[in-house]
Amino acid sequence: MRQMTMFALRACSMLGGAFFVGAFVLTLVAIPSGASAFTFTTIDVPGAAFTGAGTINNRGQIVGTYFSGPHGFLLDKGTFTTIDVPGAASTFAAGINDRGQIVGAYFGVGGTEHGFLLDKGTFTTIDVPGATLTAAIMINNRGQIVGYFDVSGGTEHGFLLDEGTFTTIDVPGATSTTVFGINELGQIVGTYEDAGGTFHGFLLDKGTFTTIDVPGATFTEAEGINNRGQIVGTYTDAGGTEHGFLLDKGTFTTIDVPGATLTEANGINARGQIVGTYEDAGGTFHGFRAQ
Repeated sequence: MRQMTMFALRACSMLGGAFFVGAFVLTLVAIPSGASAFTFTTIDVPGAAFTGAGTINNRGQIVGTYFSGPHGFLLDKGTFTTIDVPGAASTFAAGINDRGQIVGAYFGVGGTEHGFLLDKGTFTTIDVPGATLTAAIMINNRGQIVGYFDVSGGTEHGFLLDEGTFTTIDVPGATSTTVFGINELGQIVGTYEDAGGTFHGFLLDKGTFTTIDVPGATFTEAEGINNRGQIVGTYTDAGGTEHGFLLDKGTFTTIDVPGATLTEANGINARGQIVGTYEDAGGTFHGFRAQ
């Protein structure tokens, strides 16, 4: 499954900015001894039927998406602010850097998907030339933006936008490539589909692609990377259950919110704080922060 923001985007594709303030819903989940290395905090936009957390920056600011709507949100010091691209039918906030610049995607009234940059209150549309859809997923402090785009043939490609220039990112031999994360070193993570239809995570560092597969997984997706090179993402086990993971110095650690039916890890900051989304036993999706 895509990063939770992307899950919401896909759901919407198949089927004036606003301001909202609410209480930060803090639910500390008790972790049985030895069961997890993390302490989890649930993130729910008040009144929302669905909340998904996409990214956390080094200041602890979190962006994501909530329903009904859908709408993007920024969570900063306990206050939620709704993010809506003016005139858009739906808005999804995906990435934020330490300067508070936010990227994401929106659907216009005609159903076309565009990327956007929100900087100091001003929205700028991001469209890869010739693409039928574009989504901006992450931005680093240098202003480099990554995401994905489709062309008329329906093939998905990653992109890097740097000082106004788009560079296509395709894993060699892959049938599709999606980019989700970039850090200050320019290291990029994402996922690709091979010729056999299997999805793998990848790291792109100084022009070299390295495949990331959680041992025993049938699906692996790398979604976020911090400046320490720690990578988070999602994998599916042999039984079909989705789990989050942390990859640190070659070691994989599973991330599961206790009691959840699925967990997805989407972003990680330099402090090692991780955000993502989980589904509870009742089928409701919530954001989370783990540390």
